[in-house]
Amino acid sequence: MRIKKGDTVIVIAGADKDKVGTVQKAFPKLHKVVVEGVNLRKKHQKPRQNNPEGQIVDIYAPIDVSNVAYYDAKAKKASRVGYKVVDGKKVRYSKVSNTQID
Repeated sequence: MRIKKGDTVIVIAGADKDKVGTVQKAFPKLHKVVVEGVNLRKKHQKPRQNNPEGQIVDIYAPIDVSNVAYYDAKAKKASRVGYKVVDGKKVRYSKVSNTQID
C-alpha cells in the first residue's frame, strides 16, 4: 500500500469525490484508510452508567485505498506514488511533479 498515515489524499470515487484530507489511520492488511473529513458516519451509543442518556457520535469510517490518490500540493492535483532509490535508500516520490515525498 503506497498511502501512509499523514499523507494528504484526494478522494477519486464515491460520495465524497474531490474532497481533500489527511490520512489519520491506515489499515494495510484491509487495504483501507481513514481520511479526515471523508466518509463521516453517525454511531448511536446506548445509555451507560456514566452516560445515562446515550448519545449519537460522528465517526470517520474507513474508505478503500483504491478510492483515494495522493494529493500533490505542488501540482494541485492527484498523483500516483512511485519508488526510487536515492543514496541507497528507497523513497517514495510523486510521479506528477517528480518530487520526493518522504
